[in-house]
Amino acid sequence: MIYVLNGPNLGRLGTREPEIYGSTSYADVVALCEKTAAKLGVEVEVKQTDAEFEMIGWLHRAADEGAHVALNPAAWTHYNIAIRDACAMLRGKLIEVHISNVHQREEFRHKSVISAVADGVIMGLGIDGYRLALEHLAQVGDRA
Repeated sequence: MIYVLNGPNLGRLGTREPEIYGSTSYADVVALCEKTAAKLGVEVEVKQTDAEFEMIGWLHRAADEGAHVALNPAAWTHYNIAIRDACAMLRGKLIEVHISNVHQREEFRHKSVISAVADGVIMGLGIDGYRLALEHLAQVGDRA
């Protein structure tokens, strides 16, 4: 199982700041992940939440299962130590994904508290970053 977990405001893709995130909807992201997983022959579960406690629960579940995670922590990227600590518990691989290039945005977005515990970071490639993360995680398989 590979979890694709998305943080706050990502459920608003398509309407939220289209000049930054484009017109692709969150449903399009889910469809891309499911299509990619089917092509790769892996199971995927795609989720989005605006609630910190829910994200932490999902990360704990992934840790307990030894599952790989592609995580777009959204705004939590820059300050959320509880999410970072839950990510540090993962036994599978963690790929941090960002639709935009955070280094081209406001300075407060340049720092990620998640990156130090991630196995890799994909940013600035739009929703294609999710496909790339899934391809990588499927390739590493059970070699966590």
